[in-house]
Amino acid sequence: MCEQDSSGPPTASVHTTSTVERGSFCLARCTCGWSGPARRSRDLARTDARTHETPG
Repeated sequence: MCEQDSSGPPTASVHTTSTVERGSFCLARCTCGWSGPARRSRDLARTDARTHETPG
């Protein structure tokens, strides 16, 4: 089992997103494991990624 150092202040999770193309579809993905819906519009996939990165 891995132990975490809890001596410092808690840190926010960093979400690094990117877009991936699969055939004629584009989807947003994140390093946390999240994946957005497949979109035909690259702009909508990028919007999904920005929405995921925004806290709250």
